[in-house]
Amino acid sequence: MTDFDWQPLLLTFRLATLTTLLLLFVGIPLAGWLAFTRFRFKPVVEAIISLPLVLPPSVLGFYFLLAFSPTGFLGKKLLSWFDLRLLFTFEGLVIASIFYSLPFMVHSVQAGLENLPASLREASYTLGKSHRETFFRVLLPNIKPSLLTGVVLSFAHTIGEFGLVLMIGGNLPGQTRVASVAIYDEVELLNYGAANAYALLLLVVSFAILLSVYAINKRWVIF
Repeated sequence: MTDFDWQPLLLTFRLATLTTLLLLFVGIPLAGWLAFTRFRFKPVVEAIISLPLVLPPSVLGFYFLLAFSPTGFLGKKLLSWFDLRLLFTFEGLVIASIFYSLPFMVHSVQAGLENLPASLREASYTLGKSHRETFFRVLLPNIKPSLLTGVVLSFAHTIGEFGLVLMIGGNLPGQTRVASVAIYDEVELLNYGAANAYALLLLVVSFAILLSVYAINKRWVIF
């Protein structure tokens, strides 16, 4: 393991951590809105959010590739207005990963909120709490298992990305070469030892994360 390149693994965990943190700010308010809104086209919004669950990652990657391209509408505007390039950059991977893992955060939090008794919100409003205070100080503390599940699934799902990150980020060492891409490279080079090392480390980390969340959720249920 002395010649083992840890950079793809470190980049993978950095990507997963940053994506999950940003998903907390994006996914929780969105899940709250979906849980309590009576918007007529709510099913359309839910279907759009859930698309990454059924579409091949390469399909999403292809459309992100078109959108982020310097010749595309979004890519051209970002380049001319902010001198920002998203294609084959770490920033582009983060933005694509947020969309790719969004349903895991939103669905977990939304389910937790919808399972809370309506009397909990009504009691909070009766005591003079605002909608914002009720949401953040009353409702969210009562769905800790759902929040933890959303965080863990988003993190683990981002770790396992391949088709999307390969199309958006390519294979730039130290910038976009994450562990899943490194495994693919090593297999193509018939370097099964290095591929196994990457795969085994990801397997152990993913299993440990999932085991922890199941154990913690079971403890919360018991107590």
